[in-house]
Amino acid sequence: MTGPTAPAAPLAPVPPAAPAAPVVTGIGVTAPNGLGAKTWWDAVRDGTSGIRPLTRFDGGPYPARLAGEVQDFDPAAHLPGRLLPQTDHMTRLALVAAEEALEDAGVDPADLPDFGAGVVTAGSAGGFEFGQRELEALWSKGGQFVSAYQSFAWFYAVNTGQISIRNGLRGPSGVLVTEQAGGLDAIAQARRQIRKGVGLVITGGVDSSLCPWGWTAHIAGGELSGGEDPDRAYLPFSADASGHVVGEGGALLVLEDADSAAARGARPYGTIAGYAATFDPAPGVPGGPGLGRAAAQALRDAGAEPGDVDVVFADAAGRRTADREESEALAALFGPRAVPVTAPKTMTGRLAAGAGSLDVAAALLALRDQVIPPTVNVTETAADCPVDLVVRTRSARLRTALVLARGRGGFNSAIVVRAAS
Repeated sequence: MTGPTAPAAPLAPVPPAAPAAPVVTGIGVTAPNGLGAKTWWDAVRDGTSGIRPLTRFDGGPYPARLAGEVQDFDPAAHLPGRLLPQTDHMTRLALVAAEEALEDAGVDPADLPDFGAGVVTAGSAGGFEFGQRELEALWSKGGQFVSAYQSFAWFYAVNTGQISIRNGLRGPSGVLVTEQAGGLDAIAQARRQIRKGVGLVITGGVDSSLCPWGWTAHIAGGELSGGEDPDRAYLPFSADASGHVVGEGGALLVLEDADSAAARGARPYGTIAGYAATFDPAPGVPGGPGLGRAAAQALRDAGAEPGDVDVVFADAAGRRTADREESEALAALFGPRAVPVTAPKTMTGRLAAGAGSLDVAAALLALRDQVIPPTVNVTETAADCPVDLVVRTRSARLRTALVLARGRGGFNSAIVVRAAS
């Protein structure tokens, strides 16, 4: 005779499935070495630089005279005439990049549902040009002056707003201001909106501060290279590193819900699989730089191990201490020289808020084409920078990329990008 049957153990609750990583279906680029994604990517693969002497204004009186300027950009050829008096150079670049990204994604904004698509971008130094205009009006025309704070706040709102209005995108929108890390942070915020149910977000960053007021601010920061040879001025991870070159431009991406993109037959470039951000401690406060923690946390967010990463797109500050700190962070996470590292921003200069999203675009295209773009002009890394720096275009089997960015003031961000399935 058998005893009573023990009651069945309660079933463990089934954890909710992790949301599918959103996909990038469109890329728009305005960069010093190429206007349009294809032109820029061809130049990057070939190692063609867009850094040259300043032409936007007279750089002669300044101790730094090189920049990455977007060449041959005629806004009247791309935008309606009515928009030109309402916008400045950076906003025009951003509008053109947004238009290219939507076209590349095969998206007609008129077909999108009301409030189903938004815009999340990053800003940093682009308000300087608007402020420059205000200063000129005050000094030379007796016009009404708007404070610097007002000019920057107005500018960033208008920049995102112009993209939203021009394309009829009435969903969640916003602007993040974390300097060089901003492009990555904007993409991460767009990913949050996708997870909340928004179908599509235009995201990334386009920046420009190539005007006398902006240039003075860059010089005051003490991080610009004073070199006059475009091939020797910006040398990240080199023993000869002496600062960076400023550039303008960036990339805007179309980020979509994976299921929605598949339903309309979109061709994704890849997924935004993981993200993390950290903040460096203030001077004198215990704790080291946070870039390595951001990278490790982004990998955990993506469900990836260090060995899964096939290439790192480095922040590449171009200053000896900052380069050493980034190298040490990579060595601690991956091992010395254990993963290929590249910095295609040596062909554009550092683009402030536009830099991170342009590196994400480069990572996506590198995964598509199975090539690692080069870090130009650096022939040998410093002894205290133990990285496998890619100095010539390298064919490789690529599935996962890690993109890093650091913003002035202690911001660190990292994004993990995976190839499309």
